[in-house]
Amino acid sequence: MIDNETNHQYNKLNEIRTKSNDIIINVRLKMIDTLKFIIWLLPLSFIPRKLIPLVFKQHVPNVSENTLGASGLNEGPITRNHRRFKELVPNYNQDILFKDEEGTGADRLMTQRLKEKLNTLAISVMNQWPGVRLRVTEGWDEDGSHASNSLHYEGRAVDITTSDRDRSKYGMLARLAVEAGFDWVYYESRFHIHCSVKSEKSESARNGGCFDQNSTVIGHNGQTINIDNLRIGDEILTMNPATGHLEYSSIIMFLDRNPSIERLYYEIETEFGRMITATPSHLLFISDTGNIDDKHEEFVSKIEMNQYLFVVMNQSDNQNKSVAAAVAETTPRLERIIRISTKKSKGIYAPLTVTGTIVVNNIVASCYAIINSQQLSHLSFIPIRWLYQFIKFGDYLSQQLHVHHSQLIIRTTKQSDQSPSPSSLPIGIHWYPRLLYTMFNYFIPNDYIYQ
Repeated sequence: MIDNETNHQYNKLNEIRTKSNDIIINVRLKMIDTLKFIIWLLPLSFIPRKLIPLVFKQHVPNVSENTLGASGLNEGPITRNHRRFKELVPNYNQDILFKDEEGTGADRLMTQRLKEKLNTLAISVMNQWPGVRLRVTEGWDEDGSHASNSLHYEGRAVDITTSDRDRSKYGMLARLAVEAGFDWVYYESRFHIHCSVKSEKSESARNGGCFDQNSTVIGHNGQTINIDNLRIGDEILTMNPATGHLEYSSIIMFLDRNPSIERLYYEIETEFGRMITATPSHLLFISDTGNIDDKHEEFVSKIEMNQYLFVVMNQSDNQNKSVAAAVAETTPRLERIIRISTKKSKGIYAPLTVTGTIVVNNIVASCYAIINSQQLSHLSFIPIRWLYQFIKFGDYLSQQLHVHHSQLIIRTTKQSDQSPSPSSLPIGIHWYPRLLYTMFNYFIPNDYIYQ
């Protein structure tokens, strides 16, 4: 009797040891993938990129200044007696010449974001043309000499030239301004370049892509779950980017989460009434031709009417099947976009799954933003995925193996729900994606980064 019990215990140990080895091998393979990614990424930082000057009347990005994809909406003029006047900071950078034709120092006043971009540009100008400095001809304006919706009145715009006023340099100056991170650059006049930035209050100036609090996902048993009720470890419906097939995948972290913040979103509606609400820099999977094989990712702000989204059938599409059975047997189909609008909505939610995709409001979306490459973004989160596997393995061992006193007793226990409740999850952007986005600004070509 004792021998049988001992054999059973050792068989159980061998089973756990085998599973442990499998997980360790899997983690090692993921670590190798991570090293391959780093080796592939590092050379990009040493590849010189040819800077192409802007041409007269060209602006980057190629949208209007007051749209979400550029510097955003104006928030009203700031006067010296306005409560927001304290948001403006003076710029005393010795490498920048301020024309200050008013004689009041107004041109030196600007938002903190504009100051940072301007100081960055000043360094680029000196590196590009030794002995030449950046010159600001117009900054914050309090005289009413611009259009009513001008961002000059808010300290969010500047007009610039080079100190030598060589007009042949202005096209390259505009390109340097784009590289410095201004949210909108316009070769407006033969006499200056116009640059502006997003509002300090604009979350899209600092954060990545998210969904609002009214968004829903599909749980493992087919039920609809509000995105604000999701927890780490929950399994939800996703799409495997490699095969295009639907599958359930675990949530491994939240890239960003803030229930209380209100933000401007894009709302996209398909021909059959499905709608998704996402931030401008988020990635969605689209088709230009209506061919399901013509799948590629695109920033929400750049999606156009009559393109196609990848959607998932809901319960009304499969009356004779459960939702779980229906989605398991279905690959996404295409629906044409008939409406694109913007709106303010509350809540910021950006869950990350193992597959790197998510089905929101029955529409297939990426979990990623900022970088216009699903593959590159997914590769960059390999360390998070294998760390999740380590933690998952540790949880498995803690559930299976218990030692009491000096006796070896192995017993299985029901897995307890140890994932934190939604209310206890951290608020704000996770440190890992914040670090990645900072690195991307140095290593990844600007063509891949949301502007």
